[in-house]
Amino acid sequence: MSELTAHLDVPLDRGAPSSSRHAAIAVLTGWGFRDDDWLDAAAVVVSELVTNAVRHGGGCISLQMEAHDGRVVVSVADGSAVVPRRRDPDGIGGRGIALIEALSVGWTVQNHQGGKRVRVELHPCPSDGEPSGGRA
Repeated sequence: MSELTAHLDVPLDRGAPSSSRHAAIAVLTGWGFRDDDWLDAAAVVVSELVTNAVRHGGGCISLQMEAHDGRVVVSVADGSAVVPRRRDPDGIGGRGIALIEALSVGWTVQNHQGGKRVRVELHPCPSDGEPSGGRA
């Protein structure tokens, strides 16, 4: 199977997490991923990444998804070079990194155009194996 990729520029506003979540699910479904629980987990990861970028990042935000050999990687880039870290939950937040860690194989941070890109490898989709589909 060839690599499938999607790149979306995300508006920097309060609706960004929801818009990104819906767009990601549409792309993943279009690629052939069908497991509802897996798609829900992917949606949470996308939402947390974009929420963190809106709250703590700044600059332009972009969402990228890649699927190859049964692996799916979701990444979000923003204009801040500050590396995210796990913190104690409070009334406002602090649960994002813990959720990402619970719902993924792992995550990394890369330098990206003066800011950063946070890459998250999702757990393999249990029922689909490799997706079928085209390029988004």
